[in-house]
Amino acid sequence: MTTVRDLMTPDVRCIPATETLDRAAQLMRDHRIGALPVQNGDGELIGIVTDRDIIVKCVAAGHDPAKVTAGDLAAGAPVSVDVSADTSDAVRVMGEARIRRLLVLDNGRPAGVITEADLARNLPAEQLADFVSRVYATG
Repeated sequence: MTTVRDLMTPDVRCIPATETLDRAAQLMRDHRIGALPVQNGDGELIGIVTDRDIIVKCVAAGHDPAKVTAGDLAAGAPVSVDVSADTSDAVRVMGEARIRRLLVLDNGRPAGVITEADLARNLPAEQLADFVSRVYATG
């Protein structure tokens, strides 16, 4: 059985809810990533902020990313799986939630992320095609 630990990109970067979106964008640029899990002051995951969120929900909406915080955009705990989950479970969760990044937790703490690129490099063509059809389906 292949687990998500075998597929994930380790060393996930998180951002405090109080950090501004301009700083979030800088971290994404510097680490060449497209999403940051958001943690409150207690370290609890309260959401995830993506590069697209910053553009669509902040910049395009006329807000100043130097004044809007990651916590302002975070909406509920991010979708996640445990490091011991089977790869097929991760793909199913991503497909059902129609997401392209899946947070991987180890004892409730961020351990890594599974991205579309991770799936493309590791999944058989049929399983990848099923994932793509679910995530990018219209309607």
